[in-house]
Amino acid sequence: AFLLFSGTAASIVSGSVIERIRSSAFWVHAVLIGSVFWIVDAAWGWHYAGWMVRELGYHDAYASGVIHAIAGGYALGVLAVLGPRIGKFAKDGTPRDIPPHNPWLLSVGIFMIYTGFWGFYAACNVPVISPEVIGGQITGETWTATNIYLAPTSLSAITFNFLMSLSGGLMAAYIISKGNPFWTFSGGLVGIITASAGNDLYHPIQAMLIGAVGVVIAYKLHYWVERRFKIDDAVGAVAVHGYAGFVGLVISGFVLWGVPSSPFEGYATINPLGQFLGAVIMFGVLGFLPAYIVTRIQARMNVLRVPEKVEIQGLDFDDNAIYEAAKADIIASDKAHS
Repeated sequence: AFLLFSGTAASIVSGSVIERIRSSAFWVHAVLIGSVFWIVDAAWGWHYAGWMVRELGYHDAYASGVIHAIAGGYALGVLAVLGPRIGKFAKDGTPRDIPPHNPWLLSVGIFMIYTGFWGFYAACNVPVISPEVIGGQITGETWTATNIYLAPTSLSAITFNFLMSLSGGLMAAYIISKGNPFWTFSGGLVGIITASAGNDLYHPIQAMLIGAVGVVIAYKLHYWVERRFKIDDAVGAVAVHGYAGFVGLVISGFVLWGVPSSPFEGYATINPLGQFLGAVIMFGVLGFLPAYIVTRIQARMNVLRVPEKVEIQGLDFDDNAIYEAAKADIIASDKAHS
């Protein structure tokens, strides 16, 4: 399950940077987020003994932050250096809409993600555990299942909240996007991701409303950042995962204020400050910052972006043409520097 989550973190970044990044450059980022930074954030905030759980009261049962906020922040760090696709912005800076090539396959793909996302929820549960198994440090009776923090839960309860946050996201996205199919179905993901931090503790109505609120914020932020900073996020990954995950952590800090972050005695309880700091750590410190630094280094080394003629032709059109164009681009750059 955790190997799959490492791949998920990298795949979230891949969608946002399509059509203009070199494969070799992206592979570096895939390794870094999937095998380094995600591992660190999971140890800090997604483990019953993590310091963020103990000291901050950080609670992120189904990974609003430890998967989605870090991946969205990492994607934003790459995009800030990588730049937009050719033709994304008009000469006056107005962003152009570049619709998906096949909206039907896109819809099928997002519905498949819904199904996989529920499997992710189930994989985040420990099926059967007894307090005695972990040294008697947890008070209470034997439970049929626990979440990642070894607190009691059940598959039926999280499935109910999963569906409620999905439905809240779908309804809000349909309204705010005026029926745009891409954003409507993506809004379902936003709803789930926003509510995931506390979906082991929310009432189902809370899960639905929190999912809806997350959609409105993520949708508005996506277009504001696009216009203001000329960020070209090809599939809305920063909004769907990053902004939604960040907002979900902050909201859970207020809604679940005072609730134990885990069943261990002496741990800090869930609180707004702890969840906000956790969101900053996930999105900014472990996500955006390292991605921005590494991408700047790749740009200085001229190994980040494909040549313009390759981007126009298409990265998957002719591998040999891409190689030759890239080689010519490097030779020309070396001559210019010399």
